[in-house]
Amino acid sequence: MSTTVRSRSSSETGGLGPTGDGIRQFFAHLEVERGLARNTLLAYASDLKLFRAFREKRRISPARIRRRHIEEFVEYLRRQERSPGTITRALSSLRSYYRFLNREGILAEDPTAEVDRPKRWKFLPRYLSPAEVGRLLKSPDPDTPLGLRDGAMLELLYGTGLRVSELVGLSVSSVELDPGLVTVLGKGSRERRVPMGSRAALRIGEYLDAGRNRILGSRPSPWLFVNRRGGRLTRQGFWKNLKGYGRKAGLQSTLSPHTIRHSFATHLLEHGADLRSVQMMLGHSDISTTQIYTHVHQARLRRIFERCHPRA
Repeated sequence: MSTTVRSRSSSETGGLGPTGDGIRQFFAHLEVERGLARNTLLAYASDLKLFRAFREKRRISPARIRRRHIEEFVEYLRRQERSPGTITRALSSLRSYYRFLNREGILAEDPTAEVDRPKRWKFLPRYLSPAEVGRLLKSPDPDTPLGLRDGAMLELLYGTGLRVSELVGLSVSSVELDPGLVTVLGKGSRERRVPMGSRAALRIGEYLDAGRNRILGSRPSPWLFVNRRGGRLTRQGFWKNLKGYGRKAGLQSTLSPHTIRHSFATHLLEHGADLRSVQMMLGHSDISTTQIYTHVHQARLRRIFERCHPRA
């Protein structure tokens, strides 16, 4: 049975979607009716672009998308060595998109309806050792305003486990150096308060005293971490800086803000923190998302056992 797609004008797609149909309505639905944040909308757009690239490479027309094409797409992402989280999210985005098209009568059938959900693969997130974290945190130059800023950002990121979007979105008023708390606006506009350590508070205080005003000059700004032009430092700008500091610290593995977040959670659990507390600090709505870190902890226990037990 064929999949019927009602034609739409090319201007409606915005160049985002896998079929080029109903994209504008779909994103209006996500933004207006579901109230999703901009970063979440960008994630949807990225996932749909991935599928469009896959479809065009195989010359599959939008009207002929079937269940097997969705399954082939998942396998295609696996062969590209995409992370399990990325694959699961991409499939979820396709499900939402095609369900919307079907519900709105744009699409006669939903090709994702009978696609099995991929197993929640157990994988170890990349994370740094405490020694590697130490080298990374020492990389920024504390004698320059930008070095003070970047040192404070790295220390705060590792000291709180914030997402990079949460980090760059902090205002000056969201940080309380004494008693050491950060008020964060997370996913779904959920607010949480996260404790930060004395080292993070110290580095932020040094940046506020001797770095931020030198970067801003006479320009006012509500943002805690600012760029050379006085605006808010972007995620992309921080990511670029982080990679440079990773090279300077001699870190061989791929380094991202999420690597630091993983390191924060892993080190807390290794030193006795309970899973529920780590969940609250990370801002996970579901504790099952946090449980991935127990695999890291269990893997470490296994290595210790095999190294130390006489009959391992």
